[in-house]
Parts: sequence; C-alpha cells; structure tokens
Amino acid sequence: MYTVLAKQTLAPNLMRMDFMAPRIARKHQPGQFLIVRAIEEGERVPLTIASSDPAWGSVSIIFQMVGVSTRQLGALEVGDSLASATGPLGMPSDFHGAKRVIGVGGGVGTPVLYPQVTALHAMGVKVDVIEGARSADYIVLERELRGLCDCLHLVTDDGSSGRKGFVTDVLRELLEGGETYDLCIAIGPPVMMRAVAQMTLPYGLRTIVSLNPIMLDGTGMCGCCRVQVGGQTKYACVDGPDFDGHQVDFDSLMRRLRGFVDEERRLNEMHPCGGFCHGK
Repeated sequence: MYTVLAKQTLAPNLMRMDFMAPRIARKHQPGQFLIVRAIEEGERVPLTIASSDPAWGSVSIIFQMVGVSTRQLGALEVGDSLASATGPLGMPSDFHGAKRVIGVGGGVGTPVLYPQVTALHAMGVKVDVIEGARSADYIVLERELRGLCDCLHLVTDDGSSGRKGFVTDVLRELLEGGETYDLCIAIGPPVMMRAVAQMTLPYGLRTIVSLNPIMLDGTGMCGCCRVQVGGQTKYACVDGPDFDGHQVDFDSLMRRLRGFVDEERRLNEMHPCGGFCHGK
C-alpha cells in the first residue's frame, strides 16, 4: 500500500522520499508527523510530514540516514513498499493569527520547518527564514524556501554558503536592528532551539519549538516521549510536537536524547548496511 514513488538525495545522508498514503495525505496538517517502518521487523521511526498531495494520495518525508532503521528506509527503491505508515500524529501547528514570522532552521530542522513556512505563505503571512548548516553541501530546500519567504538568510559553519557563523548571529542582528515579528519558529538541534528561545525571551517574542524526544507508540501510552514544559510533564506525540520554547526544559530533553547513544553505536557497528546485507 505504501509504495515508494520517488527518492531524492538532498544532502549527504539526507533523503527525500514520496510514497502513497492516501488516508494520511487527506488528513495531514502542518506540524504533524507519522511513524514508519521500512521492513516488518524494523523499528518504528517518527518523521515529520514534509508535504502531502491529497488529490494524488501521496506524502513526502525527509530524513537523515544515521542509524540502522533510517538506512533501511533509505535503501528502499521506487516501487518498493514501506511495511507501515501510521498518522498523521501530533497536534497541528497553531500560528495564532501571526502576521509576520521569523523561522529558524538548523541542520535537519530545516525540512521540519518547511511545511510550516509553506502553510504560512498560503495564509498570506510574511515570513523570513534563517537556515543554518554545516557547509554549502548541507543547505537544503533553498529554492523552495526562496519561493515562499520574504527573505532567506543562509548561514554555514565554514562560510561556504551565505555568511559564516550561527543562526543566532543573524537573529540577534535582526532583533537588535528593530525588525519586529509576531512569532518565531525554531527547529533544529536542542542546543540551537534553546539558544534561540533565550534570545527571543527578552523581546517577548512568542517562540515555538518542535521537539523530537525518543518515541515509541505515538499515542501517549508508553511515556517514552515525555518532556518537561512549564514544570509539567507533556508527551510530544499527543501534546506536541510543537511547544512554547520559553517553557521547555532543554537540559532534561538533551539528557533523555543521550539515553541510548551506546546502544545505537553498537547496532551501527553490527549492521553497517542497515541489515539489508543479511536479507532483512
């Protein structure tokens, strides 16, 4: 049922995949995600829905191939089928009538930011975007974003595309220079989202972050994706994945994300090909 329609390499180890999922495509709203399995014995992987085509019945996902499960997903070819795709899951993004938005995407956070920018553009909202990446090779969706936002600022660690530095350098200059926004959407590594939230707080700029804690069932029953927001326990799969960046306990989030680093390293060493060399 979930037949792969197209694949495209966007950056090193970063893949876009389109596949058939008519029910998900009809229901999808910006900010929501799905959980996929590449093979029957595979792990359940939560991924943001980058875009959907309700008329055609397809959805697009963008994912980084870093572990066994995402490499299994990336090994599927056009005409193959995913074992399962469950969604759409999570709460849709709520923009609260914002008139001008600044989006900040870091690394693989940019593909997660993309559907939000697409929706805001369709609503007639003015959007500026700051995209940060390691180098020019890792800049993604530049052409698409330029067609959607008023101004796109590119930032790379080595200065090979746009300016050299960090996304927060540009954000600081914009805010200190008098640019005003109703909403900031920051998506990327937790350390980046925390830095953005700390920067926007003195300006009273409402800041949304999208969290990606460890997740299992996607229904709020297992409790794996719990995060601390405003001193309360929330579950990213049902209460999020969008949360108020000024209320998120990023320290506890980062500790939980490091919980299975050793196991992930061991599995990568055991299955460097993602398990497909063993016929799985």
